[in-house]
Amino acid sequence: MKEKVKEVIETIRPALQMDGGDVELVDVDEENGIVKVRLQGACHGCPMAQMTLQMGIENELKSKIPEVKKVVAV
Repeated sequence: MKEKVKEVIETIRPALQMDGGDVELVDVDEENGIVKVRLQGACHGCPMAQMTLQMGIENELKSKIPEVKKVVAV
């Protein structure tokens, strides 16, 4: 599952980088379906970061990998 998550994050990354941000995969808890990421650059501390995390990254991961239940920022 971790490799699948990495692949999906690589497809999301260019959109974040266009706005001066980035995302780093920290960990994948396969047992519980939790993906931990770290928002970087302009995304770190941005007021819209939570929306980017849930509406963008989490939705994309869930749609491509049904085992993903939640994405959290660390």
